[in-house]
Amino acid sequence: MSIALIGGMDRLERHYRQEAARSGVELRVFSQSENNIAAKLKRFDALVIFTNKVSHRVRNEAMAAARLNDIPVFQFHSCGVCTLRDCLNCLACPEEAARQ
Repeated sequence: MSIALIGGMDRLERHYRQEAARSGVELRVFSQSENNIAAKLKRFDALVIFTNKVSHRVRNEAMAAARLNDIPVFQFHSCGVCTLRDCLNCLACPEEAARQ
């Protein structure tokens, strides 16, 4: 599974990648604003957006690209490694997450 993380802190990028690797997920981190981000998001299976560390413009572009390509989006206000871990666990076992 390939996931794009939009937002987050630069200093935690290494930890985000380690947590994704533990879950068997390929993670690409977009912590800075990039040109034409919508085109780069087409190939991912899911998007995770940390809303407190991303601009409105980038968030809106990501949401539009996700809608266009039927990609599920998970938005969280906090940007900690634990938040990403919880999201990865939900993606790994969606039926168990629905019960909670």
